Amino acid sequence: MNKNLGEIISRFTGKTILVVGDVMLDEYIWGEVERISPEAPVPVVRVKNETWVPGGAANVSHNVSSLGGRSVIAGVIGDDSPGRKLSALLRKNGIDDRGLMVDPNRPTVTKSRILAG
Repeated sequence: MNKNLGEIISRFTGKTILVVGDVMLDEYIWGEVERISPEAPVPVVRVKNETWVPGGAANVSHNVSSLGGRSVIAGVIGDDSPGRKLSALLRKNGIDDRGLMVDPNRPTVTKSRILAG
């Protein structure tokens, strides 16, 4: 590891960093391809597992926390299941989510990735 990078990372400990931006929930859908759809040339995937992680600015906030900093996130989520899931994930990882504003008129941005083998 670069000496300068190590020094920078070591300075995160004990610091509070405000992250402001577009927060989102990243959804990973894991499965197996069963066949190709007859309606379109796309694979039909049997879902085996799903995982969710903070995305966008929420991912940056998570990275700050994992490097030893105290992270405070500010952004907008919807009053919906993905928003509640994202907020719970952030709190579980020690991130202060009091800066998240809940807007009942918009959905929480969710990016889904389907991974199949």
